[in-house]
Amino acid sequence: MILSGTVVADSSTIIRDGSVVVTDSRIEAVGKREELVDSYPGHERKEYDVLMPGLVGGHVHSVQSLGRGIADDTELLDWLFDYVLPMEASLTEDEMEIAAKLGYLELIETGTTTVIDHLSVAHADRAFEAAGEMGLRGVIGKVLMDRRSPDGLFEDTDRALNETKRLIRQYHKSYDDRIRYAVTPRFAVSCTEECLRGAREIADEHDDVRIHTHASENRSEIETVKEDTGMRNIRWLDEVGLTGEDVVLAHCVWTDESEREILAETGTHVTHCPSSNMKLASGVAPVSDYLDRGINVALGSDGPPCNNTLDPFTEMRQASLLQKVEHLDPTATPASTIFDMATINGAEAAGFSRVGKLREGWRADVVGVRTDITRATPLHDVLSHLVFAAHGDDVVFTMVDGNVLMEDGEVVTADADEVRRRADEVDLDLVEARETARQVKP
Repeated sequence: MILSGTVVADSSTIIRDGSVVVTDSRIEAVGKREELVDSYPGHERKEYDVLMPGLVGGHVHSVQSLGRGIADDTELLDWLFDYVLPMEASLTEDEMEIAAKLGYLELIETGTTTVIDHLSVAHADRAFEAAGEMGLRGVIGKVLMDRRSPDGLFEDTDRALNETKRLIRQYHKSYDDRIRYAVTPRFAVSCTEECLRGAREIADEHDDVRIHTHASENRSEIETVKEDTGMRNIRWLDEVGLTGEDVVLAHCVWTDESEREILAETGTHVTHCPSSNMKLASGVAPVSDYLDRGINVALGSDGPPCNNTLDPFTEMRQASLLQKVEHLDPTATPASTIFDMATINGAEAAGFSRVGKLREGWRADVVGVRTDITRATPLHDVLSHLVFAAHGDDVVFTMVDGNVLMEDGEVVTADADEVRRRADEVDLDLVEARETARQVKP
């Protein structure tokens, strides 16, 4: 297949009137259209305004998609324990599948091809299978919670860790190695030391298994961890083994000098979630400082209840603007830096090689974007447009490993109308359950 248009191969390589040649799951060639069309005369041809690498969701909660809008204007720990965790706990196996599919549907529709996905405690199998069947590339994990957890989410430590091992055996490197596992403690507040150390032991036992958790998102969270352990959050995570090149920490808004040194020295990855941090008033992550220290920073949407969208283009815009206003410096986090965070940096955090750029021999994760719209007219700088003006609904084509997941704006690996219909049905049940809970709450 020959995909043609303006090719944004990476943040510094833009080919006007270019093409990307895809053979099976790999990119065979990238270059000028005329030369490649002549060199591959038998290939199917498709035309798009802009072609770019698939975007990477460095921290996503797919199964929270049914909670969009249920907890607006709420402080983080209240938001989590009063609204989001009870919703997760209430979901049946079938409902969890629909929640995951709804999240993955939105991700595919908006140009995300790889996700680092933080599921829930129960029914993780359904999300793994949904991601695999819908064609996404993902690092996915069942959540671990063995203290300070509501009914339906609390688990015995050994049981939680053993279930993690089972899921690794079943799903790690499944679906032609598109799906990998991340051991996923919710965060230090809801996990015992035994659980956190157990997460490290499991990751060490398996090649390419990541660790994915939240850290230092909110000052109340940090105070709780300090009361429990006598340490600040990042220092405690380092103490129990949850730092390193195989660890992805979401947020890291409130870190001190010593913690930033730990992140840099250990090669720990950070995922910045700007919209979520703003909506929950968590604060402004020191992204520019992290990047200056050589810390790999990816971009994430977090979950629909605290965003309320999984659109990665929104996160690119917000990430850049937030650093500019925080530092009163219009040169902070330029479009090229942000584009890297949303592509190659995210791929590095996820642990996938040859993902995040359009390069010969790399995996064929390609997104096509339309620009025949007022918002893209005139189009002086295509990279600037993608970071500051484009929206997820401008995406018309999504490919992962050479497989077409969306074409002409329609997802072809799932029945989108059916997923949305079933999600609405589940939501009616959840609304009724929430109303009943409010009526009986003392």
